[in-house]
Amino acid sequence: MSRYFEMQVFVRAAEDGSFSAAGRNLALTPSAVSKLIARMEDRLGVLLFRRSHRAIQLTQEGEAFYQAALTAIEAVESADAAVFSGMAAQQTLRIRSMPIVGQTVLAAKVAEFSLQHPNLSVEMLLRIDSTHLLDDGIDIAIHVGHLKDSSLIAMPFSSTRWIICASPSYLAQHGTPAHPDDLAGHVCVNFVPSIAASIWMVRCGDNPARPLPVKSRILSNQASVLIEFARAGLGIARLIEVQVADDLAHGRLIELFPQHQCHEEDPIIAVYQSRRHLSSRVRAFIGFLRTAFPDPPPWRHWRKDVQSTAPAPAE
Repeated sequence: MSRYFEMQVFVRAAEDGSFSAAGRNLALTPSAVSKLIARMEDRLGVLLFRRSHRAIQLTQEGEAFYQAALTAIEAVESADAAVFSGMAAQQTLRIRSMPIVGQTVLAAKVAEFSLQHPNLSVEMLLRIDSTHLLDDGIDIAIHVGHLKDSSLIAMPFSSTRWIICASPSYLAQHGTPAHPDDLAGHVCVNFVPSIAASIWMVRCGDNPARPLPVKSRILSNQASVLIEFARAGLGIARLIEVQVADDLAHGRLIELFPQHQCHEEDPIIAVYQSRRHLSSRVRAFIGFLRTAFPDPPPWRHWRKDVQSTAPAPAE
């Protein structure tokens, strides 16, 4: 096992504050992390961490080694970055995304990025849950909405919003609701309750947005299924704009009570571990994202007022 890898594991454990968290972020078991640190301590002849049943803490020797390890890792990564575009990197970039964003927006961009970096392998994984975004060796996650975990870095690169809509066939048969409260008398299709997007938000005048109680007999955990239900006239849906923009532009779906829709944009963000020692593959993809999405984004083309409200990219 290389000293460089040992230092990476040590630094990750020091910053995460536990062997379990470091193992999740590096796709290792907690036992493997603990044994690796123990071997390092045996080789160095010092104790790097004080262990307790709740957490780990750097010793004085561990703090000194941590600073030296950071310097060494950053030097290696800077060397990688300097030659990344001209050499066979033999690396794999692992990207995680919400399914609907991955399918409708990200796949084409990842293909473009891959063509620019033919020596880099890419894995793109689609997952619904928004917890533990960087588990299982994920390098970078694409997420819609604000990030709850402040220990991660979040770089906004575009934005979108949610839209309550229905098909012309449904409205012709059941009538068009003029107010969100009218939905109590309509059929709605929705996400299963375990998904945060199952809570519909609406607004009235200048009042803050409020959750709207919605009873649904037709549920799914996939937005791609819900849009097919909505197109078929099964009910009213609340779907993300990146998914429904073309349907709205061509009249296959109709936006309902636009004056009561929440017009606030949710940021689309790239989530990664740290700015201090980015791998060359993550650095390259972040740089690509900063320039790959126009402002305003293409999924606003159906709106009459298409103006720039996207969050500014992080420096």
